[in-house]
Amino acid sequence: MAYVAVSGGEEAIEESIKLLKYYRSGTNKDVSLEAIEKKLSLLVDKVMSEAGLYSPMYAALALKQCEGSTEEAVFLLRAYRSTLKRSCYTNVVNTEDMRIVRRISAAFKDIPGGQILGATYDYTHRLMNFNIGNEKSRRLYKKMKEKISRQRETEVKKFGRVSDLLKNEGLIDKYEEDNSKPDDVTENLLEFPASRSAKLQTLSRADTGYISGLAYSVLRGFGQVHPTVGELRTGYVEIEVPYSDDSDESIYIGEILITEAESLNQSEDKDQLKLSSGYGAVFGRNENKAIAMSVLDYELEKGGDYPPDDEEFVLMHGDSIEMNGFISHLKLPHYVTFQSKLDAVRKTRNENQEQENNNEDQAQ
Repeated sequence: MAYVAVSGGEEAIEESIKLLKYYRSGTNKDVSLEAIEKKLSLLVDKVMSEAGLYSPMYAALALKQCEGSTEEAVFLLRAYRSTLKRSCYTNVVNTEDMRIVRRISAAFKDIPGGQILGATYDYTHRLMNFNIGNEKSRRLYKKMKEKISRQRETEVKKFGRVSDLLKNEGLIDKYEEDNSKPDDVTENLLEFPASRSAKLQTLSRADTGYISGLAYSVLRGFGQVHPTVGELRTGYVEIEVPYSDDSDESIYIGEILITEAESLNQSEDKDQLKLSSGYGAVFGRNENKAIAMSVLDYELEKGGDYPPDDEEFVLMHGDSIEMNGFISHLKLPHYVTFQSKLDAVRKTRNENQEQENNNEDQAQ
């Protein structure tokens, strides 16, 4: 495309950046990174997921730097991620060992281990609470810490998957464990047809609103009719790295918070009398994205004639950086290309006018 320099050049750009800093300054009251990380944790989780980097502190820093713009924060965090050295690969995480903080099923009322509601806005009244505007953060924090500390400590339990019950009953197909190396979409270009590991990676890093909208279109009839959330769980998983290349021992380096979802669907093959499933997993507490991801996972594996069934359509248009970047580039000067469009329209109008004048002369 033909771009030309912005009028005013470097001086105008410098003044624009100064004005940007003015808007970011806002007030003489500061917002600490800890406050953003802890009090806006759902927003931080969203940015980490789309950036593909688990670092609550850096996600909070990115949000503070760009006035809370999620797409800019994702851009900053992913750009920083690209500068980091990849020292090693972690061991495969088994989410059955997850330290659960929330676990529900929409398919069964009673599940082994019970349903754990955890922290959710699902059961709150969607009414503005104006008292929050005057709450004392220090007092609230102390009060909640005292309440939590009074809770009886219990041993961390492991919860099997709800889908395992259906597999044991033969209602869902079992698959052998796949130990092949997964594709890495951060190092290799996405190719079609894409492997399932590449699809899941791409969906996990995709814009939350984008994949939620596509999943919504599936529910409205542009795909399979209505999935059921077999299990939705949020919790902490331990991250380990191999001690060495030729050792079976590993080193614990920390834990991360993730949300995963399995949605159950009626199989397309009516003669099988089995259910099919879709899977989604994302950083942090981001339930709608995990569910939407599981819906699209099933759609992409099934295939079909609707847009959510087309892997190239779904996977190529959901990247937050590319999507917002390409739309944002429309703000750049397009003087040359637009003038060519105007010239073409003017030429056509003149030709049509001349033709009309000739037709009028011949009629007379």
